[in-house]
Amino acid sequence: MASLANKNILLGVTGGIAAYKAAELVRLLRGAGASVRVVMTRAATAFVAPLTFQALSGQPVHLELLDPAEESAMGHISLARWADLVLVAPATADFIAKLRAGLADDLLGALCLAATAPLALAPAMNQAMWNHAATRENLEVLERRGVRLLGPAAGSQACGETGPGRMLEPAQIVESVAGLLGDGPLAGLAILITAGPTREAIDPVRYISNRSSGKMGYALAEAASALGAEVTLVSGPTALPTPRVRELVEVESADEMHRTVMARAELADVYIGAAAVADYVPNASAAQKLKKSADEMILIMRKTPDILAAVAALEKRPFTVGFAAETDHLEDYARQKLAAKALDLVAANRVGPGLGFDADDNALFVCWKGGETHLPLAPKPILAEQLLRLIAERYHAQNPAQDS
Repeated sequence: MASLANKNILLGVTGGIAAYKAAELVRLLRGAGASVRVVMTRAATAFVAPLTFQALSGQPVHLELLDPAEESAMGHISLARWADLVLVAPATADFIAKLRAGLADDLLGALCLAATAPLALAPAMNQAMWNHAATRENLEVLERRGVRLLGPAAGSQACGETGPGRMLEPAQIVESVAGLLGDGPLAGLAILITAGPTREAIDPVRYISNRSSGKMGYALAEAASALGAEVTLVSGPTALPTPRVRELVEVESADEMHRTVMARAELADVYIGAAAVADYVPNASAAQKLKKSADEMILIMRKTPDILAAVAALEKRPFTVGFAAETDHLEDYARQKLAAKALDLVAANRVGPGLGFDADDNALFVCWKGGETHLPLAPKPILAEQLLRLIAERYHAQNPAQDS
């Protein structure tokens, strides 16, 4: 269990069936060394009694914004200032909508507006509510404001349906909180990630590229930051919002990506090559637009530098993770790539109609020397966190001296 010694966690509990998990969350947060104070919405008390949280936290539970006993001394402001982190778990669709609008009509809403500490949400709701355009828009706005999302997970739900929207398990939330506060499984590690496609110019108008959206690489960058890493993201052209990373370097071509990565690779503890880098590029780019004249056009291509192999071959190499996108023989090709390029770990996904590129969900086959596992279909942010926890486990197993 990660350490949260001397950390003050203000836990908001909203009115959803997942509120029962918040009781275990309080226990685990305190077990990790944190001081916990609980704020409940009125709806949350219909699911779990305040006395439960009082017994587990060892502190009175806060319920009302206009409590005369507390507000005579501006209690909601002092409570907001006490926190090192405000964590809302579960965070319902209703609360997320209110937070996006900046409403402060109850104690928890007022605290979220008054707090200067980081704010994290662990969403929990029906899968259709999670996928609704209104919820997606609300979350995008909150993320742009710096709110961190922990989950949700996918699976069976209390309503009998299956899909994304389950609150993360309490132990996962504790580890994510530790990452946010600088003591997660990747704390202290410098992680270099590539993402997105590359564009290779034919002339000033046309280029060769691929179907990569960059979603998986960006999800990895966000999740690595949440787990405590210092992240540098080298990105090809995408339409994605800028993730919260230490450094974002935007490039266009495979050659630019190669130069950028090699200039930073020896400073990284972990390198994750999630970009879809062009294997071949035009041998020369025309200075002026090529006209549509002949019935056929022959384009001479040259092979691009193998960035992944070059990083793995460095004398001072980081823990090197490769991605493989395959249409067939997924596991065989992944194992071959692991051995041929002397990688530490390979994450492989199947591509094709509705799979892999530009999709919001993915599934991975992951292999390393002496082991392998499957990460089942899930939204890419969830899959990214699962993969990074596995990478952290393998990294620390290979570098025990650095952990002592």
